[in-house]
Amino acid sequence: MASKAELRKAYKQKRQALSASQLDDLSLDIANQLLKLDIWDYTYYHIFLSIAEQREVNTDYILNVLSGKDKNIIISKSDFKTFEMTHVLLTDATVIKKNHYNIPEPVDGIDIPNAKIEVVFVPLLAFDKQGHRVGYGKGFYDKFLSKCRPNTLKIGVSFFEAEDRIENTFKNDIPLDYCVTPKQVYRF
Repeated sequence: MASKAELRKAYKQKRQALSASQLDDLSLDIANQLLKLDIWDYTYYHIFLSIAEQREVNTDYILNVLSGKDKNIIISKSDFKTFEMTHVLLTDATVIKKNHYNIPEPVDGIDIPNAKIEVVFVPLLAFDKQGHRVGYGKGFYDKFLSKCRPNTLKIGVSFFEAEDRIENTFKNDIPLDYCVTPKQVYRF
């Protein structure tokens, strides 16, 4: 059992150890695992745009799947004063620009309320077998997910397999419904 801070540090290092080729292959494997899930009958899918500098799962493959299935794709813009996100519909006209933290974000777009979002792909550094996750520690996704409908599907994506248990979880941490790794799908 490890604390969020310990896991955050360890998994950032594990990500940095992956080569560009490994990142790409593992990201493609995750997208292929997602195709096995029974989640494709929804309309509004929220996805994060990968921060290349943080060596996150490359969500371009998932974006291609969503686009190929003609889904409404929702992306976010982060406000680092309030730690809240606003959500917009991704269209061919959406201009994406990296913010101060290298997060690719829409410049503007059609606002989508939390209540419309049915599936959320959640970034994370580590997760445990109970569906708890460790992010970067700012609470953006916990705030966002707490404002979604209770039945909104929360799907983490991770290069690495589950920890047994994260020790310092909080009652307002929102657990995942699934976490998808290159090798398997965890259901919680």
